[in-house]
Amino acid sequence: MIQINDNDFVAILTGAGISAESGIQTFRSSDGLWENHRVDDVATPEGFHRDPILVWRFYKERYQHSLRAEPNPGHYALVDLENRMKDNFFLITQNVDGLHTKAGSKRMVEMHGRLSTCFCTKCHKNYNLKDIDLQPEIPLCLSCKKHLRPDIVWFGEMPYYMDQIYEAVAKCTIFITVGTSGHVYPAAYFLSMARQKGAKTIGVNLDEPLNSHDMDYFYQGKAGEILPELVDS
Repeated sequence: MIQINDNDFVAILTGAGISAESGIQTFRSSDGLWENHRVDDVATPEGFHRDPILVWRFYKERYQHSLRAEPNPGHYALVDLENRMKDNFFLITQNVDGLHTKAGSKRMVEMHGRLSTCFCTKCHKNYNLKDIDLQPEIPLCLSCKKHLRPDIVWFGEMPYYMDQIYEAVAKCTIFITVGTSGHVYPAAYFLSMARQKGAKTIGVNLDEPLNSHDMDYFYQGKAGEILPELVDS
């Protein structure tokens, strides 16, 4: 088992698997659907252009679901690790449900956006969903009255915070992936990038990821059961 010292820098990448234990469904199942919707219809700019009403209906439901969901022991174990490592810790999440924030994570970026915010398609003003009227089928910007869209990085769009992420991955001495399948890029590349830079690599997932060959250690099982033990040890 890898020992973490005070001089180590730990970078974490989390995916849908860690939130699945909190009742949040994984992004895409093997049949290419996301909660019975085609991914092309609800997770691409083209899908939003074709049917913004469908897309907003979908994300409003996901947002309400995320408000009811609670972090699990896996989320809290990462908060514990962050509290121990302080500035030598950086969390990258692909999840949009806000559960890391709800658990107390601070040194973190949400590379695929978040369900709790949106922005104007014309003037690009940002809003929290709790501050706007969600009754209209397509919520409108309070400034210019144009359509708002969910603050989600869809397929074909550039993830957020890439400069910060690459900096953290390049300098980390330990890289841990949790609940990721290794299929979605650029996130799937971070593991091999960290290893090429000399970092020790750890994977935690219910199923063996596609990029498990780049892991020095792989722990198969639920993050909520494995992470607390790893952090304590």
